[in-house]
Amino acid sequence: MSEYAVELRGIRKSFGTNEVLGGVDLAVRPGEVAVILGPSGSGKSTLLRTINHLEQVDAGTVRVGGDLVGYRRKGNKLHELSEREILRQRARIGFVFQNFNLFPHLTVRENVALAPVASQGRPKAEANAEALALLARVGLADKADEYPRRLSGGQQQRVAIARALALRPEVVLFDEPTSALDPELVGEVLDVIRDLARDGSTLVIVTHEVGFAREVADTVVLLDAGRIIEQGPPGEVLDNPAHERTKAFLAHVL
Repeated sequence: MSEYAVELRGIRKSFGTNEVLGGVDLAVRPGEVAVILGPSGSGKSTLLRTINHLEQVDAGTVRVGGDLVGYRRKGNKLHELSEREILRQRARIGFVFQNFNLFPHLTVRENVALAPVASQGRPKAEANAEALALLARVGLADKADEYPRRLSGGQQQRVAIARALALRPEVVLFDEPTSALDPELVGEVLDVIRDLARDGSTLVIVTHEVGFAREVADTVVLLDAGRIIEQGPPGEVLDNPAHERTKAFLAHVL
């Protein structure tokens, strides 16, 4: 068993001539919460998407639970896995998007129960029962038979969290989970994530909510221009930053 739930080493990614990630190292232990902060365009979402191979890296390695993500090593070379193998790996990595990405033609319960049946081959009755339990966990037991369009943005995002948890993932990734929400709906989503953190889930969260980062993070990472310029406990990074760029960023957002 690996010491780390998530381990990124030397991650580089460019789009054309634009280098988005310039050699990123990040390690998250099981049960830890890592929060990634940084200005717009700093590479936060791209970094998150490399963890489940939604973005292929140009260099470096990603491991989840000690296993290479997206590749198989043969000798000194890495060979990309088949799409089926990659999808199987992604079932170990929950992902909550900015814009919910729920299927509009499926009920809330069906949205949550779909992936365990389709990608893990679990019995439909079992998946439905677990979907109802997860919806209760995020405070939406009474919305199981509604369609997404009947829900508020905050409710839809809570369904998306339940859907990510339905695969029983080893780590859950959140890509700015409150950025598409009206301000009055942000709190209900953050409450669910707080509960996951208290329960010992391994979480990697890209967010602009600095106060939330201070509250839930074990490690805060400041990304700027595709490089980690500061990381450590929230009390250090947020209250006593060492890097001038961190100070400037926090002065802008606080």
